[in-house]
Amino acid sequence: MNLLRILPLACLLAIGAVEAQSAGECPLLPGDSHLSWKAMTGDDFVFCKALQEDGGEVFAVTIAKDSPFEPKRADRAEEAVIDGHETRWYRGEIASAPQAQVRETLIELGNGRVAHISLRANSEAELASALQQAQSLRFHGPQLSSN
Repeated sequence: MNLLRILPLACLLAIGAVEAQSAGECPLLPGDSHLSWKAMTGDDFVFCKALQEDGGEVFAVTIAKDSPFEPKRADRAEEAVIDGHETRWYRGEIASAPQAQVRETLIELGNGRVAHISLRANSEAELASALQQAQSLRFHGPQLSSN
């Protein structure tokens, strides 16, 4: 009977440990950003959402062996350097929110992995802030960083 009471608690603790571990696989957030990660892992990927204190999403990062995102030259936008990686942001669109400003980029991390960073903003000021915060990410650990 006691085992039946302890088992659900053990499962919840294990789930919490997986979530904490997956957040550890996310890049380092800028120290002054007041953002936190909400992370989800799969067999060969980690999906990290950078959240504001009020729960609003600022950007997302998927780290995997490949990405379905394929940059198109015609969609080029801002140039950037993220953790020493020269890259370019690409414009995107959301059919249900045509006024939203969408940006995406890919960064090759080494060890056969890529980081796909995506963000959505409702204004120029929100876009500039989200880009600045995403560009301040630091990829850490031997499996993530090329630095």
